[in-house]
Amino acid sequence: MLHHPSSQAFFGSAGSVPPRPSNRFGLDYRAEAAARPALCPMIDFHAHINGDAVIPIWKEAADAFGVSKVFTQVRLDDAEVVKNMLGDRVEFVAFPNFRAADRGHAFREGFLQDIHGFHSRFGARIVKFWNAPRLRDFFPGDSGKDVIEFDSEWRVRAAELAQSLGMLFMVHVADPDTWFATKYSDASVYGRKIDAYRGLEVMLDRFPAPWIAAHMGGWAEDLPFLDGLLSRHANLYLDTSATKWVIRALGQSAPVTVRAFFQRWRGRILFGSDIVTTNEHVTTKIGPGEHPMGDLASNPVEAFDLYASRYLALRTVFETDYVGESPIADPDLAMVDPAKFDRMSAPQISGISLPKEDLEMLYSGAAAGLMDRFSGRK
Repeated sequence: MLHHPSSQAFFGSAGSVPPRPSNRFGLDYRAEAAARPALCPMIDFHAHINGDAVIPIWKEAADAFGVSKVFTQVRLDDAEVVKNMLGDRVEFVAFPNFRAADRGHAFREGFLQDIHGFHSRFGARIVKFWNAPRLRDFFPGDSGKDVIEFDSEWRVRAAELAQSLGMLFMVHVADPDTWFATKYSDASVYGRKIDAYRGLEVMLDRFPAPWIAAHMGGWAEDLPFLDGLLSRHANLYLDTSATKWVIRALGQSAPVTVRAFFQRWRGRILFGSDIVTTNEHVTTKIGPGEHPMGDLASNPVEAFDLYASRYLALRTVFETDYVGESPIADPDLAMVDPAKFDRMSAPQISGISLPKEDLEMLYSGAAAGLMDRFSGRK
């Protein structure tokens, strides 16, 4: 079995089961969770929880690792099932249906309709602007000039609508440096990474409501850049979602530097996992599935490990001084250097051992405080 020397000493259950991409060390995730009770009820501010067959599996993983509430992004048509199964445990983020057959409509008039629907039917208080560089693949050439940039026509319309409804904003602004070195290497199509932030800063100034920049603002590889962004915009917050990417990127800086960053911006960084659940995680695959992440698990055991691994990895980075390989295989390494890495390779991650009061703020205080203040309850 595959064990990193540090992992076998650190994780007490290493070698309990055969390794898989979501569980490289063969951990018993239930035992690992039981060995480290959560310090407080945790809020996962960024996830994609969906699918009646897998929601109970996610719920078990969330319960084990201390997550008591989740903000989820799903298609409007799927929200009723999620609400019925999770009740007050879930809040919805109004989210564009970028898997729609007519993406032009989905990102224009359709998105405005979805914002209204999420707000009126489910009380959604957040709207999500998804502006990953691959959006340009959906709208080649000039066909998306009114929708791609953050300050383009239809983005402004959506923001004006959200503002009129009293909603705040979440935004996906950029993707990993590894992707810009590979799949986005053609700057004539995707632009430079820094270019993605111009329109965001325009919108941060134009719309004063809080903005949560997902995935550590899209640039956990460059903490000084994020320092500047947060300093310039008092209405900007970050979340820690996109587990594989964020823990890899934070591991590129010295733990003392990362710890100082989290403490400097205490209250403006929110815990999030970016866990994606889908019923395709418990079905046998014959060919390519409908969901782009449907092949990450094929049965309930693999699905539980998939979801639990994200919570374990994030908590390990924030709560401990662990230095060693990630328990999660990271395909970005092979994307950049296929001769050196394979499908089971993982980067080094480094724990930052945040103090208890900082962990409580990260795990729940920042999100609860933001939503309470914004909704006028405090």
